Amino acid sequence: MREITVGQNDAGQRLDRFLSKTVPLLPSSLIQKYIRLKRVKVNGKGAKRDVRLRTGDILRLYINDEFFDNQKNGLSNHPNEISFLENRRPRLNILMEDENIMLLDKPPGLSVHADEAEKVNTLIQNIQAYLYQKGEWDPRRENSFTPALCNRIDKNTGGIVIAAKNAEALRVINAKIRAHEIQKTYLCVTAGRPNPASGGITGYLYKNEDQKFVKFYTRPIPGGKKAATDYKTLQSGFYDGDTLSLVQCRLVTGRTHQIRVSMAHIGCPILGDGKYGDGNLNRKFHETRQLLYAYQIRFDFQDGAGILDYLNHQTFTVRQIPFREKYFPEE
Repeated sequence: MREITVGQNDAGQRLDRFLSKTVPLLPSSLIQKYIRLKRVKVNGKGAKRDVRLRTGDILRLYINDEFFDNQKNGLSNHPNEISFLENRRPRLNILMEDENIMLLDKPPGLSVHADEAEKVNTLIQNIQAYLYQKGEWDPRRENSFTPALCNRIDKNTGGIVIAAKNAEALRVINAKIRAHEIQKTYLCVTAGRPNPASGGITGYLYKNEDQKFVKFYTRPIPGGKKAATDYKTLQSGFYDGDTLSLVQCRLVTGRTHQIRVSMAHIGCPILGDGKYGDGNLNRKFHETRQLLYAYQIRFDFQDGAGILDYLNHQTFTVRQIPFREKYFPEE
């Protein structure tokens, strides 16, 4: 038998979903079965799978030891993992931080999460080490919560990423993103000058998972997701025989590679984009990463945001963007 006390970061979760995070080796089918058989008790009594947990609830799990290990939240309590948190030198460009969230200015080239190419130096691992060293988070004191990113951007795109420092902030931000109450605005340098200079691009994006490539369609297709992007040309200039433009893009929807594919569709691919751009132009200007930056975020809550109400109507902006200074320096 294992006993777990529900902490503040666990409160509000459904029982079955809490168990799926806390005992990841236990299959979903067995979670549901053990709850029905009352081998999972909440405050000494059987409970339904959708009961919402409260701070201080005591769970007793009559579950075989084979389903438990030391792994939690992607990090274990193994001394080597704790040593990593203690000794990692976090490299973070913090735009804003309070007791609930962090806004990070992620540089191009840094992955937000671990992938096949990078396991250690990621944005989330830097955040976790930073919060551990500040004493604001310790995996040994948590049952299911770990600091998490609320949005992500491509490795080679720079800009603002939101990180939640507690479970309630994570729930609120994720809900507001789904409700389109958090506006994300990007800057990019494109080949050519968009015509018209401002407008909207609406279509359907289909992602080929095998090729990791997204295609733009003007009509609905099976598996395609509707995508809408608003854009505005801020400046254009003539560079060594080619026209480049500084364009502001605002996401109405949030799809994989949405801005990159949409700008390429109207004949103005993003400079440096090796997947959807102009290879010859990229080589001419020696750009190996797409010149795209999530430079501004605005919170426009339409109803209550709980502990994050204070963020309503606030805008946060990255002021120094290397490619803007290179091609379109502000006077």
